[in-house]
Amino acid sequence: MKRNATAVWNGSLKEGAGKLTTQSKTLENTQYSFKSRFEEGVGTNPEELVAAAHSGCFTMQLSAYITEEGFEIESIETKCDIDLVDGAVISSHLTVSAKIKGISDDAFQQQVTKAEKNCPISKLLNAAISTTAMLA
Repeated sequence: MKRNATAVWNGSLKEGAGKLTTQSKTLENTQYSFKSRFEEGVGTNPEELVAAAHSGCFTMQLSAYITEEGFEIESIETKCDIDLVDGAVISSHLTVSAKIKGISDDAFQQQVTKAEKNCPISKLLNAAISTTAMLA
């Protein structure tokens, strides 16, 4: 399986702007700019997209592991915070809230740790990755 996205940028870093398009067209000519990345501008930015990818990938991986253990999932919600410092993404923090019938907190935390280490986006990132997880 291969997926792709395309970025087109016009102009200088601070005054220019770009558009992102994904293969699925979920993003189609979606605006991004210096302001949307480093200030308060309209549009998305690479770190926000990494956060979306990491939270989505992790949540699917966690769902797979919990299902394999025989538990029924009502819901899993994951927020991802990406830290960009001095031009480098230095960390990704996942905050998880889940409703899962019959699972103990210990068993849940084990599956969270397993998913954190094994989701494909976690493996891709060269950054510290951490999670905070709670059962609702």
